[in-house]
Amino acid sequence: MADEKVSNKRIIFKDYVTGFPKDDDMILTSSDIELKAPSGSAAVLIKNLYLSCDPYMRGKMSKPGVQSYTAAFTPGSVITGYGVGRVVDSGHPNFQAGDLVWGITGWEEYSLIKAPEGLIKIKYTDVPLSYYTGIFGMPGLTAYVGFNELSSPKKGETVFVSAASGAVGQLVGQFAKLIGCYVVGSAGSQEKVDLLKSKFGFDDAFNYKEEHDLNAALKRHFPDGIDIYFENVGGAMLDAVLLNMRNHGRIAVCGMISQYNLTVKDAVHNLMCLVSKRIRMQGFIEPDHKHLYPQFLELAIQHIREGRLVYVEDVAEGLEKAPSALIGLFSGRNVGKQVVRVAQE
Repeated sequence: MADEKVSNKRIIFKDYVTGFPKDDDMILTSSDIELKAPSGSAAVLIKNLYLSCDPYMRGKMSKPGVQSYTAAFTPGSVITGYGVGRVVDSGHPNFQAGDLVWGITGWEEYSLIKAPEGLIKIKYTDVPLSYYTGIFGMPGLTAYVGFNELSSPKKGETVFVSAASGAVGQLVGQFAKLIGCYVVGSAGSQEKVDLLKSKFGFDDAFNYKEEHDLNAALKRHFPDGIDIYFENVGGAMLDAVLLNMRNHGRIAVCGMISQYNLTVKDAVHNLMCLVSKRIRMQGFIEPDHKHLYPQFLELAIQHIREGRLVYVEDVAEGLEKAPSALIGLFSGRNVGKQVVRVAQE
């Protein structure tokens, strides 16, 4: 394998984006890559198998300084995100050729990871490897932390999940049902609403696009109010939820996808409810809670094997489909976790 070079297809970020991103903001190109980690380095060369499309990536497409919790992409450089890969060559003592790993990688066929300490070896291979972009990866830990750790849930409480059929929301609802909560989700199509009730076991669900009055919709589904809101959307949905929260309710803020492509963000008018109802509202990001990953993984793998958790993916085939797959997140085109398959396992 020494000195062997192959063509490496890559997705390059063109330039900073205002408003909704477009396919041509990301450019498919190729360059040669040597199938060997540089001599004397601790780098790891991986062949990418699956790439994850996640809403947080929109913030990385904006100029530095715009509200985002991760560094912006560099124009002219390969796009990066979570992925699953197989180690081809390694200069790091913790990784060997053939190891399966997940973590931050490039949107390309092969990635040279110069600081591989953030990569996590895949422990269980009796489940689809793509699950490590979702339920066993960043979205899964996000759902677990936001609901089980930060929301202090109790049996019998009422739970509302927005963007409930997505990578995180589908898990939050199931975690809530596992401890005996009443769960309602919102989604953007009848297909997704049906999925929430028939596949994920939500008690009820509604299509927010068909509701002219979100406040009335929430009162219909939660006549006695909401104990826990898992926030993925922001804007008008958050405003309506605040009016329907119960005293001492909890709101875990994972994201606000309705706001990511707006140049002028929607105002939220009902924040006084935080005071009058003594609501605890907390934003969080998954990297701050990586120490909980081992205990989360053991719980999730057991639930999957025993059929208590299910997971739905929307798989785009081929690296060239990655830009449109990512953009589709912001119009709700995906059904379930959006994944790109780069290569066969």
